[in-house]
Amino acid sequence: MTVIATAGHVDHGKSSLVLALTGTDPDRFEEEKRRGLTIDLGFAHTVLPSGAELSFIDVPGHVRFLRNMLAGVGGVTACVFVVAATEGWKPQSEEHLRILELLGIEDGIVALTKADLVDDEWLELARMEVADHVAGTFLDGKPVVAVSSTTGAGMDDLVVAIDELIAGGRGAADRGRPRMWLDRVFAAKGSGTIGTGTLVGGTLRADQLVVVQPGSHAARVRTIQTAGRTVEEIGAGHRVALNLAGVDHHDLHRGHAVIEPDRWRSTDRVDASLRVLDSLDHDVSRRGAYVAYIGAGEHAVRLRVLGTDELRPGSTGAVRMFLPTKLPLLPGDRFVLRESGRDETVGGGEVLDIDPVVRASRAAPDRSIERVVRERGWLTVDELEQLTGDVVDPVIGDWVTTAEAVQALADDVTARVTEAGAAGVDLAAFDERERAVIATLDELSVDAGTVRPADAVDPYADHPFLAELFAGGFMPPPLDDLDRNDSRELVRRGMIVVRDGVGFHRDTIDRAGAVAAELLVSSPDGFTVAEFRDATGASRKYVLPLVAELDARGVTRRRGDVRIAGPLLPER
Repeated sequence: MTVIATAGHVDHGKSSLVLALTGTDPDRFEEEKRRGLTIDLGFAHTVLPSGAELSFIDVPGHVRFLRNMLAGVGGVTACVFVVAATEGWKPQSEEHLRILELLGIEDGIVALTKADLVDDEWLELARMEVADHVAGTFLDGKPVVAVSSTTGAGMDDLVVAIDELIAGGRGAADRGRPRMWLDRVFAAKGSGTIGTGTLVGGTLRADQLVVVQPGSHAARVRTIQTAGRTVEEIGAGHRVALNLAGVDHHDLHRGHAVIEPDRWRSTDRVDASLRVLDSLDHDVSRRGAYVAYIGAGEHAVRLRVLGTDELRPGSTGAVRMFLPTKLPLLPGDRFVLRESGRDETVGGGEVLDIDPVVRASRAAPDRSIERVVRERGWLTVDELEQLTGDVVDPVIGDWVTTAEAVQALADDVTARVTEAGAAGVDLAAFDERERAVIATLDELSVDAGTVRPADAVDPYADHPFLAELFAGGFMPPPLDDLDRNDSRELVRRGMIVVRDGVGFHRDTIDRAGAVAAELLVSSPDGFTVAEFRDATGASRKYVLPLVAELDARGVTRRRGDVRIAGPLLPER
C-alpha cells in the first residue's frame, strides 16, 4: 500500500477530490461539514485500476489548523497538491509546498480542481501560474491534471497519473525497526484503545509487545487493521489502526510513537540541520518561541545555532534543539520549525545526531557513522544501531571503534602485562573492551584466567610446593610453609583446594572421590566418617575437611550420620 497526502489552500477542494476518488468523505466531524473546511486529519483508501492499494491523508488547509496538517504528512513520500483553477495559487499554497519540501516529500501530482467553473483560457493561465510557483521544487515538471469533483471531468486522467506515480515511486524502507507515530487516539466501544498512524521502518504483528513513547507505556497489539480489514501483520508504508491492550487511551496522544521494546533510544536533545526559508524577513537565532513538528507531534523547543550566532534567510546551518520530552528519534527524521510568536514557518531540516556528546561551541554534526564513532570512542553494534539506525559489522569483539583506538588500547594492555612479567595479570582485572583486544594479540597468552607475555614461563605451573602437597596425599603439609602470595595464586588457579583451613592438591580431591565411590559399592546405603578415615588412612583432622569438600562438590550427600551418593559421584 502507498500513502499519499493531499495538500493545498483551504477550500480548494481537497476533501471533495478524495471523496470522488475513493467514495469516502474524509471530513469526519460535524463541525467540518457545517463549516465546509477540514479542521483535522481525514483518511480514505481505494484500489486503483492496476490493483495497487492507496491510502489518502487529507490534511487541513486553513492556517489555524496547520499543526494538524503537519501531523498528517509524517511518513508520507508523495502528495497530490491541490490548487483551485478558480482562485489560483494562494499564500497557504506556498506555505504547504515549502512544508512538504522541508519534510522531504519527493514526488507528487498537481490537481487543478474546479476546472468546470472556468473557461479554457483561464484554465491555461492557472496551469502557467502553477508551473511558475513549483519551478525548482519537487513538483517541477510533474503532471498537472485539471479535474472537477462535481462533473467527474478529468478524474480518469488523475487516476492514471496517480497509478503511474505509485508505480514509479520507491517503496517504504523496511529496516527491521518499526515505528508508528500516532496521529489519532480514541476508545472504541468493546475494543478499547485505538491508535492510528502511518507505519514506517518495519513490520508489526498481532500479539506483539510494544512500547509507546514518551512515557514508556507497555502494550500489546491486540488486532491490526488497514484499509478496513483485519490482518495478522502489517509492513512499512501502510496506514494502520492498532488496537492496543494494556494501555488507557487517556494516556496516549497525538505525537506519541509505537515502537518495539529495547530497540530505540529516546532523546530530548538533538543536533540537526536547519534550512531557513528564503521568504523569511529576519535572521534565525536562539531568541524566539519555537515549535518543532516532528513525527506527528508539536513540541515547544529551545534552539541553539551551532558555529555562528544566527542563520540568514535562504541559508542552511546546524542547530541544537532541546525538546520538552524524550522522543524515539533517528538521524534522518525530518522536522518543520515554526516561530509561534510571529506565527510563521521558519524552516526545517533533518535530525543529524540524537545524542550529541560534543559541546555546542565545538559541535560539527553530520550523519556519518565515522563521526559518531570518533566522538564516542567505543560503541557496541547495538548501541550504534540505536544512535544511527544502521547495522554495521563490529571492528573487534562486539565493538565498533577506530583503528587508532584499538591500537592505543592494545599498547596499554600490553604494557600492563609486560610490567607484571611472568606472574601475569588476572583476566578479571580487564574490562570487556580490553578482553576483546587481548584475544587478538599474539604477544599475549591467557592461561587459567591469567594474562602474561606469550614467551613468559609460568612460575606456578611447576611450583615445588605442589609436589610436596601431592606427595602428602590425604595428610598434606600445612600451607604455613608456603609464601602467602604464592598460596593465594595457587588457590585462585584451583591447583590447591582449601577447605576448613586445610590445603589439598587438586588431584587429591579426585582421589578422595574415587575412595567414596568404592565405599558406596560395598555399602550403597552410605558410609560413615570413620569408614572413610580407615579407607584413606588419614586422621580425623584431614578427613572432615575432605568429606566436607566432597559434599560441597556434589560427589556425596549427607544423610544423618552417613554419606550417600551425590549427583557427581564418579562411576566405578
